[in-house]
Amino acid sequence: MFDAVSDLVNAFTSINWEVIFQLLSVALIVIAGPVVIFLLAFRNGNL
Repeated sequence: MFDAVSDLVNAFTSINWEVIFQLLSVALIVIAGPVVIFLLAFRNGNL
């Protein structure tokens, strides 16, 4: 029982969370560009 719990804890602690958050930040920045363009086109260039 404790081996399964310790394996689960080790799986979460071995993940490099900094890299995941950096990739998430880059993804949000990349997605934000087309969203702004779409809003500009949808509102006829008037934000």
